[in-house]
Amino acid sequence: MATRSYRLDSSRLLRREPVALAVLTLAAILAFLFVTGLSRMFHAQQDALAQRWSSRGLTDLQAGRYADAIPEFRAALLYSRDDFDFRLGLAQALIGLHRNAEAYTYLINLWGRRPENGVVNLELARIAAEQGQTEQALRSYHNAIYANWPAGQESRATETRFELVEYLLKLQARTQAESELISLAASVGDDAAQQTRLGALFQRIPDYEHALAAFRRALAADSHDPAALTGAGTAAYDLGRYSIAERYLQDAVSRNPGDYISNDRLRIARLVLQLDPLRPRIRAAERDRNVMTAFAAAGDRLKACPVAATYAAAGTSKQDLAAQWAKLKPQITPSGLRRDPDLTTTAMDLVFTVERQASEWCGTPTTTDSALLLIAKLHEGN
Repeated sequence: MATRSYRLDSSRLLRREPVALAVLTLAAILAFLFVTGLSRMFHAQQDALAQRWSSRGLTDLQAGRYADAIPEFRAALLYSRDDFDFRLGLAQALIGLHRNAEAYTYLINLWGRRPENGVVNLELARIAAEQGQTEQALRSYHNAIYANWPAGQESRATETRFELVEYLLKLQARTQAESELISLAASVGDDAAQQTRLGALFQRIPDYEHALAAFRRALAADSHDPAALTGAGTAAYDLGRYSIAERYLQDAVSRNPGDYISNDRLRIARLVLQLDPLRPRIRAAERDRNVMTAFAAAGDRLKACPVAATYAAAGTSKQDLAAQWAKLKPQITPSGLRRDPDLTTTAMDLVFTVERQASEWCGTPTTTDSALLLIAKLHEGN
């Protein structure tokens, strides 16, 4: 009987063990799920706090409130220590307060993690530029230009190249700046504002041919853009293409009557076109009138000159030029110019000499004198 009872108890135990095991397994699973849930809740809360602080930091960073942004990004990093964007935001806030040494520590660490990141390379370029580390700045600027930019921010590569050009111009590295601008010209497309900006930078090189081309491309996209009209007129003026300059400057002044500089250039450009006696296909009577007008203006310039100066390079004095002018004056008449075709060249050579020397001796020229100086430049070497 004992043996039978023992067998029954053993049978019952064997039947209970799977049940107990199942209960224990279920309990373990429930405990695991509970702990996992708590962990997820904890991490979700950590993430929410990190995002909340970083959002505040980003808002203050964009508003230029760098002192407020720094503790906010630091708080975000307490909840997400390795977040790339939080560390970058903190570095940018530190840069805003000129705490570049601290910012550099963060940036160089971030660069080690993502050397292709455009923002990191750009900030490293700016720090190097501010510290006078030209080679490093140029390297980082180029890294930024050819880097990977976040979706929707690809245009920042173009902005970075514009920034690099400004930096090169500050260094007086005009050849390098021109090379970067030529690369930009191929990438900015038909955007009128970008082409106008490009043209203004070409003018600072100076490279007036490329400047005029950029302004014309801007005007092809927006023919009424005052800045592009002024730029095109000025570039053409500086190239000595006065008929083109007149057209653009006229449109620029009509749209912006307060642009006195363009208005002055317009008047001078018109005078150049009107007064030049050496331009092709001019009628004889008009040529003679222009020679007499120019000759009289040169005489007035000498008379108005307040000093008796000597032009050191040529040893020519104001009195010498006045004497030459007075000796030639009786011949500068319609009949005299008709009788002697070479007299036009003789008279204008003296006019050009007077105007060049007077520009050094006699102060600010009149509008007519400015036009005659430009006419002289047009015919240099002829």
